[in-house]
Order: sequence, then C-alpha cells, then structure tokens
Amino acid sequence: MENTSLLDELAKQGAERGEYAGAPAAVSFGDPRRELTALRTGCGIYELGWQGKLVVSGGDRSRWLNGMVTNNVRDLAVNRGNYSFLLNPQGRILGDLNAYNRGEIFLLTSDLPQLPKLREFLDRYIIMDDVELTDISEKLGSIGIAGPAAVGVLQRFGAPVDLEPGEVRDCTFEGTGYSLVRGTLGAPASYEIWASPGQLPRLWKALVSAGAVPAGAQALEWLRILHGIPRYGQDITERYLPQETGQTHALHFAKGCYIGQEIVERIRARALLHRGFTGLQLQGALPAIGAEISAGGKKLGEITTTATIPFAEDERSVALGYIRKESSEPGTQVQAGDTSATVSALPFKF
Repeated sequence: MENTSLLDELAKQGAERGEYAGAPAAVSFGDPRRELTALRTGCGIYELGWQGKLVVSGGDRSRWLNGMVTNNVRDLAVNRGNYSFLLNPQGRILGDLNAYNRGEIFLLTSDLPQLPKLREFLDRYIIMDDVELTDISEKLGSIGIAGPAAVGVLQRFGAPVDLEPGEVRDCTFEGTGYSLVRGTLGAPASYEIWASPGQLPRLWKALVSAGAVPAGAQALEWLRILHGIPRYGQDITERYLPQETGQTHALHFAKGCYIGQEIVERIRARALLHRGFTGLQLQGALPAIGAEISAGGKKLGEITTTATIPFAEDERSVALGYIRKESSEPGTQVQAGDTSATVSALPFKF
C-alpha cells in the first residue's frame, strides 16, 4: 500500500519515515522519549497507516462470522465491536482482529500484513452462504489518540466522549464526516478516528490544535510493550494457543461452535495450560528474539519482544515472552539468553 496523504503531510512536517507492522509509518517526530511521555501522561496522536479494513456483507454475515472467530459477534449491538482470534482446526492462532457491527455490514480491522491471509482463510469457508468480503483499506484511513488527557482533547475538538469500550459513533467536524471509535478494552485510554484518507491531514491538524502531541510508531511500540499487549506476527504466531497469550477478552465460552473451539474448550475444562505470556525486567544486554528463558539449566520458555524504554530520567530494559506456568510468579529470577531477568506481571509498573 502506498504512503497515505497523511503520511506525506507528516513527512513535510519533519516526521521520520520508516515501517511499523509491515507498512509505511511515521516512526518519530524527533523526540521519541517526549512522545512516549505524551502517550503515558498526556495525549499522543499517531497515524494508523498499517491498519487494514475488511467489510463483511450479505444476509448471512452475522451467523457466518460468528462461526469463524473466537468471540461473540452475533450478539454485538449495532456500532459495537470486540476483539477476536481466528484459529485453525487445531486451535492454533492464524490472526487477530477487531470486528464491529455497523448495521448492514461488519467492519473488521487488523494489521495490513495479516489481511491477505485472513481473507484467504475466511473465503475458504464461504460455501453456500450469502457473504461477501471487500477490502476497503485504501478507502478508509485511521488516526489514533491515546493517553489520560485524550478525553479533554476530544472535547476541545468537539467530539463526543461518552463512548463505551468498543463503541463507534458517527460524527462530523466542520462538514467532514468521520467515525470515532473507543478502544475495545477501554484501558489504556485510546480512540481511533476513521475517515477518508484525504480528510485525515485536516483532522490531524485540528486534534493537534486541541492539545494532542504527535507521536511516532517507536513511542507507540514502547507503549504497547509497557502495557503487555502482544502483537500478532511477533508475540503471537501459529505456535501458540489462545489461552497462552493471556488475551481472554478475545474468547467467549458460551457462543456456540467456531473453528478451533474444541481445543479452546478442552484447555478451559481440563486446565491444560502449561505456559503463558509474561513480562521480564532485564538486568543487562537485550537478549535476541527467540532466546531461551531458563533457570538451573532448564528451558522454561522463549523471548518474543525486547526493548530499552526511555523514561523522563532513566531507562528500563524489558522483554515479553512465554514461560512455563510453574515459573511465572512475579519476582522469579531467570535467565533470558545470557541476561539475568526477573519475571514481571503485566502491564509493567514503571
């Protein structure tokens, strides 16, 4: 996908171009430390050019989609959404997405690199169903804002702020239509604005004028790590089962059948969970991605993400990964590759 008009405009304003989640992105605006501070203690604004969008239409869309994903989308109210996994029949994770009931359609959002694989998988299960899939990623762009001051910024921008987690509200700004979306978890405080790509620079400028601080993908990645949110393709792959990721909000245990449900239910019913997603505080050099987590010469798990994150007066080296349940108690001392580490609860408390 080519750079959006928003990314072109941000580059003119000094944004450093790069790549995030497999797509072109504004990596920073010159001071990633300050940008992270804005996201954590104020309000940061970031472009979401790596977000893909897929429309599910047709008379059977609700029943059919509910049989594809791990969460309950059949009973979503209009303009509500939730987070789900797509699984193979063995219960392994093929991808993740947010699904929003928009009345006559469902809108699915996921990282752009996932979209071809997700669409191919979903297409395979359209048999005699009245269902059609349409990629609208180039027709509907996104901006994100996050932080404890986001509500105040939205109020000054003139947007409603009484949204529930996962709610979508259609709005206008000086004659420009857009949709405001609250994050499906509710915390950290985050919102998305969906609009035609050509309108995004105008909306961005207005949000900055209302007090949002431009933040690049580097700061956003640090925020993701601090909150312990796994990213598909890095922290979540087909190696892992849904419960191992800790993302229980993606699962619904009373919705009926879906692909991979038997494995998910067996793990729940028999408590067959041997490893889980965790944080590590590091006391040394960053280990390589894939490095073993071990103790006493015994392999306990593996590293999926590492980072040295700058704060106002210091920096902390941390990692995300998977560890066997018997060694997952916060405070447990382990090795991450050649680096000493301490198991930490998520989100990190810095």
